[in-house]
Amino acid sequence: MGSTVHVMRHGEVFNPEKILYGLQPGWHLSDRGHQMAGVVAEWSKQFDIGVVHASPLQRAQETATPVARIHGLDITTDDRLIEATNIFEGKKFELGSGVLKHPSSWRHLTRPWIPSWGEPYEKQITRMLAAVFAARDAAEKVGANKDAICVSHQLPIWILRSAVEGKRLLHDPRKRECTLASVTSLHFDDDGMISDVTYSEPAKALLPKK
Repeated sequence: MGSTVHVMRHGEVFNPEKILYGLQPGWHLSDRGHQMAGVVAEWSKQFDIGVVHASPLQRAQETATPVARIHGLDITTDDRLIEATNIFEGKKFELGSGVLKHPSSWRHLTRPWIPSWGEPYEKQITRMLAAVFAARDAAEKVGANKDAICVSHQLPIWILRSAVEGKRLLHDPRKRECTLASVTSLHFDDDGMISDVTYSEPAKALLPKK
């Protein structure tokens, strides 16, 4: 049997002003976000985890902490798991009330297939795949067929999954299947290739009501 790399999105962030925090430092998990991380840590007990890798951003590190603790592991920080850059970082980004209502912002939306407002999708795919394979290799060094957990962010995870599944990268952000503290698992075959993708929401009961 091959190994699996479970790519986890971080838990809920304390963000009452609905700011697009992006790469900004200092954004911590909310109380509910910490609960989500704890729930996923318990869920992960069913797997033989060899390594825990995480984005350097605070919210990802805090999400990874209980997972690493429950498996008796240290967190390895991998910059390739970081959030995508975005020109609108630090601004409110709600439909009808945020930065998109200002005509000065529209020039950044002209090429959504790249996208023109931030890090190119192809670059996200390259770095995320490299991070996933690095985590798999690190876990294999610990023990044969051990799994890995990588904590990252919604957009890079979704673009990674889309690329692996052969889906188009241009998409409606509201339709991403990547909720808070969700897990997108990439399964490897005996030849070391990604053979399947599965998705789970261990902390679904804690998700904010829409």
